[in-house]
This record gives sequence, structure tokens and C-alpha cells, in this order.
Amino acid sequence: MEYGIVGLIVVILDIYAIYKTLTSGADTTAKLLWTLGIVIFPVVGFIVWLIAGPKGGGEVVA
Repeated sequence: MEYGIVGLIVVILDIYAIYKTLTSGADTTAKLLWTLGIVIFPVVGFIVWLIAGPKGGGEVVA
């Protein structure tokens, strides 16, 4: 039962990371690579995304 809850939390966090990556202002190649990293390595990919992933919505403020 505990592993099921932990797995569900990992899936929810990965979906959040993928959503934030796809809506970021990064270029298409970076989005693809980040998404693949998160999908292939769910826990490690999420942690690396938290530390170094694309930030912001791509808006430029002058």
C-alpha cells in the first residue's frame, strides 16, 4: 500500500514537471530532452528538473 502511494506521488510530480516544461519558454529541443529525461528517469529526472530545469513562461519584460 505504501509503495502505491509513493508511486502515485511520483507520477503526479512528474506530470507537473512535464506540464511546466512544455509551457516554458525553452526551445523545442530543450523541451523534448527535459520531457524524455523526466519520463525515462522519473525520480532523478524530477529532482534534476527542480534544480536545473527551464524556468518561467518565456515572457520578456523590457
